[in-house]
Amino acid sequence: MSRPLLYSGVLSLGLLLAGCALPTSPADPQPVLGPDEFALRLDQLEADLAARCELQQVALSDHSRRQEVLVADVREVGSLLRHLRADIERLEHSQAENEPLVITQECAADELGLANKAVVGRSEWIGLPDVGTYLKARIDSGANTSSLSAQEITRFERDGANWVRFRLGLTDDDVVVDDVREEWIEAPVERRVRIVQASGEESRPVVSLMMTLGPIREPVEFTLNDRTHLNYPVLLGRRFLMDIAVIDVAETYLHERPEFPGGRPADEAAMDEDDRDDEER
Repeated sequence: MSRPLLYSGVLSLGLLLAGCALPTSPADPQPVLGPDEFALRLDQLEADLAARCELQQVALSDHSRRQEVLVADVREVGSLLRHLRADIERLEHSQAENEPLVITQECAADELGLANKAVVGRSEWIGLPDVGTYLKARIDSGANTSSLSAQEITRFERDGANWVRFRLGLTDDDVVVDDVREEWIEAPVERRVRIVQASGEESRPVVSLMMTLGPIREPVEFTLNDRTHLNYPVLLGRRFLMDIAVIDVAETYLHERPEFPGGRPADEAAMDEDDRDDEER
């Protein structure tokens, strides 16, 4: 074999062996999210989180509403038990004294259509669950529409509908959950009413707010106007009383004050209760 041919074979063998030791190509790099894709994914995560929070809030509100209904039912049962206990004591007393038991006829209320109506005093505590506070109210069958004291009433439009934004109109003497004194309240305008006074005519917005009074839980229409010169921030009129309540003018605060986070317990309400005419302070 000639020398050139030998050199050629050795060189080929060396290149073949060197090729086996060449490093392999690195793995393909992982794709990196661009700014737009990252922002899109972040928005999706925020939307999912907001949806979950909203569902949880709805569940909590439903639970709270059911709890309030249950409390009202328990109070009604307690009232029935107290009446039953009084009847039993009266029966035992009559038997002990050998006196004839007088059975009071109880059909009059049914005949008058009052059996299913709540009895309220001329002054009561009411609750505004959507606002988160209790307030004193004057019940007045002489007024047609209920009224809520409001200040800084501002009209605006939302989704093509008329809304108002306002703060509760309160004085330092008004009893309220302190955290809501300066809060803004927003509600759609149900309608407007025209008020004729000696000083002229005035148009006031009417909003509907959920209200509680003892066992009553109803949406109530309130006209919004500044009542800080009056003794009660809330007035309940005939529209509220109709078909659900009657007034016992000899009584006040027949029902417990509702409780709200940040407010005082219901058993401390007596120190805040007074009975004054709804006249200028």
